[in-house]
Amino acid sequence: MIDLSWMAWTWQTGTFFAVIALLLAGMGLWEYLSPGGNPRFGILRLNTTRGDRLFISLLGSAFINIAWLGLVGPSLWWSLALSVVYALGVFRFV
Repeated sequence: MIDLSWMAWTWQTGTFFAVIALLLAGMGLWEYLSPGGNPRFGILRLNTTRGDRLFISLLGSAFINIAWLGLVGPSLWWSLALSVVYALGVFRFV
């Protein structure tokens, strides 16, 4: 077993990185099964693929959670819900 104690891992941190890895693996599988992803011209007025929309939703979710930490405090459950709603909006309209 690898000693990762120097990284101060918690179950929340491990879950976060596991979810990111699962999202990337799922998107890779989706691209393998349905190549191309039909680029869309959404409200940002640029062509985006599924991978672009995943990146935009992850980046926006990071900003939502950082702003939540600074403005509201360390309870991130509502910011998680807001991030999921944001990601669904990105995948639907961008």
